[in-house]
Amino acid sequence: MPATAAVTTRKPPTALFAPPGVYRPQGDTRLLAEALGREELGPGTDVMDIGTGTGALALLAAARGARVTAVDVSWPAVVTARLNALRRRVPLTVVHGDFEAGARGRSFDLILANPPYVPSPDAGLPTHGAQRAWEGGLAGREVIDRICARAPALLRPGGVLLMVHSGLCGAATTVEHLERAGLSAEVTLRASVPWGPVLRSRRSWLEAHGLVPEGETQEELVIVRAESR
Repeated sequence: MPATAAVTTRKPPTALFAPPGVYRPQGDTRLLAEALGREELGPGTDVMDIGTGTGALALLAAARGARVTAVDVSWPAVVTARLNALRRRVPLTVVHGDFEAGARGRSFDLILANPPYVPSPDAGLPTHGAQRAWEGGLAGREVIDRICARAPALLRPGGVLLMVHSGLCGAATTVEHLERAGLSAEVTLRASVPWGPVLRSRRSWLEAHGLVPEGETQEELVIVRAESR
């Protein structure tokens, strides 16, 4: 499924229902939407959206004719994505749980992933609450690395993974892990966004661990595109 310059939709849908506790479309969502707009989609394309949140990206793909399975570990997010699909009258399958369980032995032409990726002082991942959408463990890579390891089994031949995460997590590390798993991978998009409240709240910890330079106020976001050979 090659990238294409013919793009009809690049932005997440506006006016989505987004209750408190559900991750709202932000800079990472918009960057992933831009990457999605460069891919060929249509009837017969099977897509999985990992960490769907409000369902913004899943709805973009479904509106272009793809068959989309959206997955989230948060029940509020699952309910929200289902409501947004109903409101927009777009067919969407929304599954509660981990992305591996959500795949249910299937494979896909395209996988979208906006995993939790913020480095955290806590080694473990939270088991409840809104923070499940962003807390990624000490290096921010707990879920990223699992996706890298499992992507080859989830992608069909020629299938594509589009994953967004912070530059704090190491884009080169993600590319290396994906290539080691047997995919061809590269960073295709980058964007700089102001720090949000989560990063601002742990500035001292990030600086003390050498994850950011002192006084940093901008976060780099990256899109890693991997393709099954």
